[in-house]
Amino acid sequence: MVGEDGAATPEAAQPPADPSPGSGGGGYDGKCVFCRISRREEPGTALLPCESEGLVCFRDIRPGARHHYLVVPIEHMGNCKTLKKEHIPLVEKMMEAGKNILQQNNFTDLNDIRMGFHWPPFCSISHLHLHVLAPASQLGFLSRMIYRINSYWFITVTFHLLEWSLDSMD
Repeated sequence: MVGEDGAATPEAAQPPADPSPGSGGGGYDGKCVFCRISRREEPGTALLPCESEGLVCFRDIRPGARHHYLVVPIEHMGNCKTLKKEHIPLVEKMMEAGKNILQQNNFTDLNDIRMGFHWPPFCSISHLHLHVLAPASQLGFLSRMIYRINSYWFITVTFHLLEWSLDSMD
């Protein structure tokens, strides 16, 4: 579902997708709002210029900061709990796309951003999506709770990448 401002609305957590060919040529779940948005099947959601192939970017329906964007793979992927070490390049590409979209929207202090994933069962849409929020220093009380760094419900990208690095040392 889509709000009037062109942002995606949260839905209840969805069961794993049944990947079937879609207009993008890969995994697609017609019940997944992010799959539909990524293929421009949700006309109320404006896609922002994203220079990374295989990714789309759009504004969050309930922004937690002045700049709050979602970076989403076009192909359906489960939530962040399904990520493996081989997904590191994808996550890094998502981070880079998030930084680029901030800069395109005239936010240049990349030291004052928060990027991360909601950890299951606290993610409302079961399609991998990176939250990009800025300025992090100006998050309101509720946003500081919802996007609390490395809590039970929100994990930063850098923490997740560090976990993978430590796992590879075993």
